[in-house]
Amino acid sequence: MSENPLLALKALGQHIWLDNLSRTLLREGGLQRLIDEDGVDGVTSNPAIFEKAIAGSPYYRDDLKRLRGAGLGAEACYESLVIADIQVACVLLQPVYAASGGETGYVSLEVSPALAQDTDATIAAAHRLRQAVGCANALIKVPATPAGIGAFEQLTAAGLRVNVTLIFSLVQYEAVAAAYLRGAQAWLDRGGDPEQLRSVASIFLSRVDTAVDQRLVALGANGVSRLKGRAGVALAKTCHQRYREIFHGQAFAALGAAGVRPQTPLWASTGSKNPAYSDVLYVEALIGPESINTLPDVTLAAFRDHGQAAECLRADVEEAQTHIADLAALGIDLAEVGENLQTDGVRLFAEA
Repeated sequence: MSENPLLALKALGQHIWLDNLSRTLLREGGLQRLIDEDGVDGVTSNPAIFEKAIAGSPYYRDDLKRLRGAGLGAEACYESLVIADIQVACVLLQPVYAASGGETGYVSLEVSPALAQDTDATIAAAHRLRQAVGCANALIKVPATPAGIGAFEQLTAAGLRVNVTLIFSLVQYEAVAAAYLRGAQAWLDRGGDPEQLRSVASIFLSRVDTAVDQRLVALGANGVSRLKGRAGVALAKTCHQRYREIFHGQAFAALGAAGVRPQTPLWASTGSKNPAYSDVLYVEALIGPESINTLPDVTLAAFRDHGQAAECLRADVEEAQTHIADLAALGIDLAEVGENLQTDGVRLFAEA
């Protein structure tokens, strides 16, 4: 039997998380099998994932009937359903969390996207959700909006573990990393335990390619076809290069010496949306240490079936930078694209 490529990723220093959660996965043993057989060592969730889970799994029916007569609002009903799932997943991943010394084994739960522009409300909701889940290996997700980044900094300064989501550009990533440095320093200044802190920065990829490809098609210029389907990978490589400069450089040196963990880049939105592209595009091109890839079920199964595991994350960074410059020369500014995508992402999660 050939080696499982997913396990080879782990040997190359990359963590693989599942970008899905449902009671079907929990009650029918699917998540446990992924942990045991594929080396999956974390789970991410969001409102869209749970919308699909609640609509499609029979295991929510009894709770839905009960909640219909409870007089609760939509958000309270939602939380009562999903917090229970988060807690079960945290228990399943607790052995991984313990064995890694708190490096991995996390389950992410997102603050309501309706609060994305309200720093204080995001902070309050994050504390409330963290208390409600009650598991050390829970990550609270907040968006990388300006208000969300402000909340993230204060949450880090209070010792909370946070997954910063909806990052679509290098500018947004740099703002998130800087907030982590400030928040971590404030936490230490208050006498906090450096090992208490853990954070990941979730950088969305396939949505960037979808938006950029649409603009390239609209331009209709000669030679633009060679630029299609490459912006997401270029964004990830440039963000990881910036991660190395920050977290292996002077800016993080004192925090690292004190025992604070770096904030790990996480590749999100890794299911290929264009059927013309490889179904493992955002896996094979971004394999390397000091990173996390969170995969939808279909992408995970595809890589298990025919993925090729070889370290390449730190290669061709100059080519990625040149690609971004070529897009800019055509009037496609990835920072502006990222702002639009973040606005759309907040809206879509709020609708879900």
